[in-house]
Amino acid sequence: MKRLLAIVDAGDAGVTGVLAGEALRRAARDAGRSIEIELRTAQGVVNPVSAGRDDMLLFVGTEGSADAATRERADRLLTLEAVLADPAAALDVGDKPGTSTKKVVAITSCPTGIAHTFMAAEGLQEGARQLGYDIHVETQGSVGAGNPLTPEQIAEADVVIIAADREVDRARFAGKRVLASNTKPAITGGAALIEKALAEAKVQGGATTAASTPEATERAGPYKHLMTGVSFMLPFVVAGGLLIALAFALGGIHANDEANAGTLAYALFTIGAKGGFALMVPALAGYIAYSVADRPGIAPGMIGGMLASSLGAGFLGGIVAGFIAGYGVDALNRVIRLPKNLQGLKPVLILPLLGTLLTGLLMIYAVGTPVAAVLSFLTEWLRGMQGSNAVLLGLILGGMMAFDMGGPVNKAAYAFSVGLVASQVYTPMAATMAAGMTPPLAIALATRLFGNRFTADEREAGAAAAVLGLAFISEGAIPFAARDPLRVIPSLMAGSAVAGAISMVAGVELRVPHGGVFVLPIPGAVTHLAAYVVALAAGVVVSAVLVGLLKRSVAQV
Repeated sequence: MKRLLAIVDAGDAGVTGVLAGEALRRAARDAGRSIEIELRTAQGVVNPVSAGRDDMLLFVGTEGSADAATRERADRLLTLEAVLADPAAALDVGDKPGTSTKKVVAITSCPTGIAHTFMAAEGLQEGARQLGYDIHVETQGSVGAGNPLTPEQIAEADVVIIAADREVDRARFAGKRVLASNTKPAITGGAALIEKALAEAKVQGGATTAASTPEATERAGPYKHLMTGVSFMLPFVVAGGLLIALAFALGGIHANDEANAGTLAYALFTIGAKGGFALMVPALAGYIAYSVADRPGIAPGMIGGMLASSLGAGFLGGIVAGFIAGYGVDALNRVIRLPKNLQGLKPVLILPLLGTLLTGLLMIYAVGTPVAAVLSFLTEWLRGMQGSNAVLLGLILGGMMAFDMGGPVNKAAYAFSVGLVASQVYTPMAATMAAGMTPPLAIALATRLFGNRFTADEREAGAAAAVLGLAFISEGAIPFAARDPLRVIPSLMAGSAVAGAISMVAGVELRVPHGGVFVLPIPGAVTHLAAYVVALAAGVVVSAVLVGLLKRSVAQV
């Protein structure tokens, strides 16, 4: 039998580390095995161990606390909490004869379907490799499902992991053990998330009708429902915005005047404004409702969104309508009980009808007018922002974009700016995109100006970060920020805040909510292009210099 070794990296939680070590020791003794345990705390290392090629090595701690060599060598990565919860399971390292390899399937997805989707997939794949498990990951990105899971793979899986920042359809996993999470745990600790799934996943209930039963799934929160709506709204915003920009490029600022009817520019504007933009709010509301109540929520939500647009309540009204429709249909689904032979009527007739009636009446008689007044006030206030007010909003949006680079705070600023595009307020969108491009571009510049602050691998990764930054993918800076968050994140926030503030003060307007520098050359997509380039350059330089000044050289770390 192989020699069993464990490294317990407790950091400042020394007492917890000692308890985890003793729990492993007792579990090994009960199993008739011997174990050597190295304890790492803030005070030093106790009983250091050296693992040979044939030894089984467990690493207990956060994945980020292990150096690359230890992560590569470890046969299993565990958290302190997992060891204390079930030390016997922690020792099950799979070296017994006849033990079958665990099989895992997963879905990863984020609101924009770009960076976090694929970073989460890579994290899970690396975690499965470390654990010696088989894994198949379906990425639900911006262009559909990549590497879709087959029914055979799902049937053979021991557990299903859904690492998504928006709601995904779980109907095909009925009867399987499912664990739902956001993308961050998959990115930062794929192995730990897989272990958690194997230990804590719950059986998914059937989903043949409206929504799953209360005990079937963990219920997502309002933030995830909102991000689901935003993710489905984005294609309408992008298509509509680009078509309107092209219309202005071909026909001038008056391309939409009736005098130009029949021209290509007028047709493009009609498609973009009366087609793409007209469907933005209904799509937002419909898919918020879908996230809450599944398919029966789509019709009430979209109809509520159309009413919000007609009442002048805009994207704020769409958000309200989506939640009214979603939670209303969900409540009706729980309250209404029908004979078994009539259950099929609920999702296609009863719930959409009653949900639409509830949402429509509330929007017309209770919600629409007050929300329209709030949106009108917000729109006029933003349009009239000058001087210090514009600076303040730019600073706030910029700082939010760099705070967690793709996390909830970043997405909140982004969703706010995208929503205002529907109200023809384009300055926050410009500030947000400039601020979102700044972190990875600044990191790329810092790796060139201050090479001694970065390892050889980091300097090489700087080029990739630059490409991601140009494409408005803030997540390109995450690996650098994760290694030194207390110095890097404030530096990036400062530069992004500067970029956002300059953009707002210059009155830059951006009609397209994604694409980075690649959409800037399109005529009409952005106003005051020179000022926008200055804002972006200033933010990048500020962040790069601060990173260089605050980070210590690699030799000092």
